[in-house]
Amino acid sequence: MENRLLKAIEFIPLVVIGVPGNIFILVKFAFVRILEKKLLPTNLILMVLASVNLIVLVSRVIPLYLYSVGLEEILNDALCKLTVFTYRVCRALSISFTSLLSCHQCILIAPSNRHWSYLKQKVSRHMLIIIMIVIIINFLLYPSSFLYAHEKNNSTSSPYTLYLVTCRTDFLTYVSFVVNGLLLVVKDFILVGLMTLASSYIVNVLFHHGKTVKGIRSSDSAEGKSVEYKASRAVILLVVLYVVLFGLDNSLWLYTLFNSEPDLNDARIVLSCSYSALSPIVIITTNPKLQCKPKLSQSRLQSNTQKEDREGKLNSIS
Repeated sequence: MENRLLKAIEFIPLVVIGVPGNIFILVKFAFVRILEKKLLPTNLILMVLASVNLIVLVSRVIPLYLYSVGLEEILNDALCKLTVFTYRVCRALSISFTSLLSCHQCILIAPSNRHWSYLKQKVSRHMLIIIMIVIIINFLLYPSSFLYAHEKNNSTSSPYTLYLVTCRTDFLTYVSFVVNGLLLVVKDFILVGLMTLASSYIVNVLFHHGKTVKGIRSSDSAEGKSVEYKASRAVILLVVLYVVLFGLDNSLWLYTLFNSEPDLNDARIVLSCSYSALSPIVIITTNPKLQCKPKLSQSRLQSNTQKEDREGKLNSIS
């Protein structure tokens, strides 16, 4: 029992930081959307990223807490399949939206020639559709969670079983175990490659921009550009955080494919939740919309101004 409680304690800092942080991002951007009548594509991606990160934490923490207090059999087969599926899909969405965020920012700061301008308009205009496509693709990539996930009971399991707190994922054969693992790792490395290339391009543009704006920092154009480049630096921080944490996670995953080390499962759970818990710190400290009060949209400001003028005239007449 003490060992279980110690395992649960490992997750407390992640929960204390991650859950309030992601909720704050969701609530703040919701207010921005309501008051300003719009949400920038970048902030829309960040809002969805905070949503999936919150689900990652909840789908991991609640089963772990229930297990630590002795409720081992509270999840049946159906709930185990749902829990494992939800966690794995949202974890995949977390890396997908981080990659999408870096690629989108790469497009935003690209030179404004004919081809890039067309791409900027199309991507920004259809960002919601792109997000939905990413979600659908990730839902379709994880049928193994329903096929192999079961409740953790005393029944016999194969050597190719991953124990996920109160549930287990039994791949039955070595071939299915390795193929499933390698496919997921390859997908992750492709997305990491995309975000790394996009971030490298962003760093290159920032470097050249830093040389260009020397001596003209007081101009309006330079100030306008600085907003985009501050956002670019924030994206780079998120990518670096992801690459470090999930790089370690995938390294452990590759190791467990060929070596039976059940104790590494706890380390992998901590690593897989760390990005979901720590990324809100980067987002909140680097996003201006999360650090100031949302402003009313221009139309609402004009409406309120006209209303105040009418009230002022009525008061002067009376």
